[in-house]
Amino acid sequence: MNNLLQDISANLSFVLMCVALVIGLAILARIAEHFLPSKRKVTPARRVSIIGISAAIATVLHMLDFPLLFLAPEFYKLDFSELPVLMCGFYLGPSATVVCEGLKITLKLLFKGTSTAFVGDLANFVVGCAYVLPATIWYHTNKSKHSALVGMVLGTACMTILGTAFNAVYLLPKFAELYHMPLDTIIAMGTEIWGGVNSVTTFVMLCVAPLNLVKGAAVSVLTMLLYKRVARPLFGIHR
Repeated sequence: MNNLLQDISANLSFVLMCVALVIGLAILARIAEHFLPSKRKVTPARRVSIIGISAAIATVLHMLDFPLLFLAPEFYKLDFSELPVLMCGFYLGPSATVVCEGLKITLKLLFKGTSTAFVGDLANFVVGCAYVLPATIWYHTNKSKHSALVGMVLGTACMTILGTAFNAVYLLPKFAELYHMPLDTIIAMGTEIWGGVNSVTTFVMLCVAPLNLVKGAAVSVLTMLLYKRVARPLFGIHR
């Protein structure tokens, strides 16, 4: 009975953390929009359709994730789902990115479920927002190719720093707790890849940070190459 109550308490605290993070990021996006220059005029129906299309594409890309076993243990996976989310944000603004990220995770859970006790899904949402929000906010301060590039560099840096810290402070301990797996076992998985991994700190520095850097760089390059080609027919920018 005590173990059951502990499990319920652990899951409840995790759910509350998820809700708090979603609300906090949504509020942050709204505050940022208040200080940005006037955004593009888009009808509510068109806004909903653009976010929906972007979230659907992001969901498909998210479900096509794959591990980079030479960088991190197999439960850390790389995907390119932030690509359509970032395009959506460049077109509609910061709030759209949070909504799109949230829809992406919701759809993924409906179609595929979770294999990480929902910890990986929370991580993907938070780390994804850590990339797309700074990039989108910076781009909307002065819309240009240069500001888009600077924004994506800033987003990659934020995703790497915040994602690494969030893994060390909360995600890895919570994953070990919910999965009933000793934290030392997770660290040992990192040691098999990088001999210098001997603690949570070295684990996130050598495994998590490089993976976030690779993802940020890849999504940034793809966005620069594809935005104009994809966004015009998809969002109707030419209209």
